[in-house]
Amino acid sequence: MRVLIIEDEELAQKKLQKTLQSVDATAQVVGIADSIRSSVNWLQSNPAPDLILMDIELADGQSFEIFEKVEVKSTVIFTTSYDEYALKAFKVNSVDYLLKPVQKEDLQAALDKLKGLKALYSTPAATPALNVDSLVKELQQKLQPKDFRKRFLVKHAQKLLSIEIDDIAYFYSDGRLNFFKTNDNKKFVVDYTMDELEEMLNPDRYFRISRSFYVSVASIDQIHDYFGNRLLLHLRPVVDKEAIVSREKVSDFKKWMGK
Repeated sequence: MRVLIIEDEELAQKKLQKTLQSVDATAQVVGIADSIRSSVNWLQSNPAPDLILMDIELADGQSFEIFEKVEVKSTVIFTTSYDEYALKAFKVNSVDYLLKPVQKEDLQAALDKLKGLKALYSTPAATPALNVDSLVKELQQKLQPKDFRKRFLVKHAQKLLSIEIDDIAYFYSDGRLNFFKTNDNKKFVVDYTMDELEEMLNPDRYFRISRSFYVSVASIDQIHDYFGNRLLLHLRPVVDKEAIVSREKVSDFKKWMGK
């Protein structure tokens, strides 16, 4: 199997070559490119490899530009530091991706998948194993900064108020109603479900600790262990119900708090 590596970090290049050899001794690295420009030049000057291991972020831009400048006839496996949830488009197009640092077992699984794909084509080297144009468009859409809500319009007495997102400490549900509390301890009804809020709130700012709570980092005063491998949060301003991080959310919550 002929492999092209597109990666701009020399250490990552060497590590990827070593990992590749450990999982497939027949793999031959036929080229290494460290930029969009050098990648395009290599692909224009050489026969299409069987596989390209491609980093997304290169020194001169995102590697998606390569697809706009040259026809890519090879199967592509992306290596990237991006979060898994931003990369669902890869799965849709039957393309794999490896989160850095690349692990041996992950690369092995990706190569096994590639071999399975090749079996579907009579001339795999000459026939693209994926819809590259569709892939690039979906990934560009996925990785563009999302426009999250900056404010909420709420009813207060006989008036409508616009509350800036920076002033909201947390969101929670109580019975059939959903609320948010501001940093100065004012409570408002919000006319959205918790699931709808998930699409509106910046995940760097708010975390859904359970079905009934979204909290901001600034609102967390104390964190305590709680029975059932859960966590109990003391929020500010004080809330009149327990803010508990559900067991399945604990690991992700700790990562979020450590960003």
